Amino acid sequence: MDRTGWESRVEEAALSWDGKFTAPAAPSSVGRAISWTLFRYLVKDILFSFSVALLFFFFVFFVNHLLLMAQEILTKQVPLYQVALLVLFGLPSVVAISAPFASLMGTLMTVGRLSSANEILVMLASGLSYRVVFIPAIAVGFFISILSFLANDILLPAGTIQFARLYRRILVSTPALELQPNSVKRFRDTVVVMGPVNGREIDNILILDRTGDGQRRVIMAQSAELRDAGRDGLSLDLSNVFVKSSREIVRNDYDYAFSSFLRYWVPQEDFIQALTAIGPREMSSVDLRREIVVRTQDQQQRIDGRNTRVLAQALNLENSLRMGSQDASWNRRESYSNVFAREYQAVAAMRAERGLLIHRLEFYKKFSIPFGALTFVFLAVGLGLLAKKSGLAVGFVFGLVISFIYWALLLAGQTVGIGFGHSPFWSMWLPNILALSIGLVLCLVRIRR
Repeated sequence: MDRTGWESRVEEAALSWDGKFTAPAAPSSVGRAISWTLFRYLVKDILFSFSVALLFFFFVFFVNHLLLMAQEILTKQVPLYQVALLVLFGLPSVVAISAPFASLMGTLMTVGRLSSANEILVMLASGLSYRVVFIPAIAVGFFISILSFLANDILLPAGTIQFARLYRRILVSTPALELQPNSVKRFRDTVVVMGPVNGREIDNILILDRTGDGQRRVIMAQSAELRDAGRDGLSLDLSNVFVKSSREIVRNDYDYAFSSFLRYWVPQEDFIQALTAIGPREMSSVDLRREIVVRTQDQQQRIDGRNTRVLAQALNLENSLRMGSQDASWNRRESYSNVFAREYQAVAAMRAERGLLIHRLEFYKKFSIPFGALTFVFLAVGLGLLAKKSGLAVGFVFGLVISFIYWALLLAGQTVGIGFGHSPFWSMWLPNILALSIGLVLCLVRIRR
């Protein structure tokens, strides 16, 4: 284009200009809300911080639980390979509890570092929204929650069952593991109270048991020596023994005897029966749900039967009061009242059955702890966005404090749920709900700024 043509176009533009300047359109926040490059960058950063935090918590729980147990077993001269297998079978429990806390600390450290280094400010100035931080964090939290749930629901029950089986074999071959000074050991129908222990020798031992013909025995000995009888179980060689036996029905009819020596046998099935039963912790969520349904139906049948008896006693009491003193039942009104009160208390005790409550608590716990990693994401992002400097250090410290508070709330909820019969759902999920609520409030406050 020659100069003349160019000048004519400038003149046309000048004549058509209305005196207003139109700035270039700002980039759409919706169109640039997600950047896959930043998504991969943040996911890698969060996973790296999560791995570091997981190693930290894994080491804490590993040393606190497994290594101390292994050290105690090694002192009893248990083969090293069996101790290593015990540690291996106990690893799923450590991983399942470490993952949520590692998710919290990893997200806190990553978001705190980005906020203190003004990287989030640069992202916002580039036209990106806070979703560029939330979406990777939520994706990682959801991924960790799923893995933690699988470890808690599949690997943990399997590992616990194998752990119990191996420990039973170790107990049979090394019975000295059960000898703890000044402790109480309970078997099937036997309770053993032990005094000071020196090797296999026990001072001042007390045995309470029940025989097959219905007799209750109290056996006291000045000393005892534990012996391994192989497949027959264990034997206690008692010295200076006093034995008192009585029938369960007629307690006043009893016999007693003294002996300088007595050999007391503990069968193998009694010795290890406490470890043979599969509890709710060793079940998967599906099996645990089925067990809860069966227990609930059984409980309801027993409650219905007891309610019938309560109603019968209530009718007897009402009739005696209606008929007045002229009827013979008037003199039995106090008896009706006492029986009615006992039956009503029995119904209340059935409704608060501890076994069923423990199963329900364990069922909700199987979901609350793994998915705590997802609820922690919102709390971690909200706190991380408030970091001004030293984001990594602040994230680490805050992660430890919040993990301690969460664990304390979880234990408190479990204790209150079992002790006072509170809702198992709220007892296990309240810490997660609090973390999610506080995290959402902090995020809203930061975004509105």
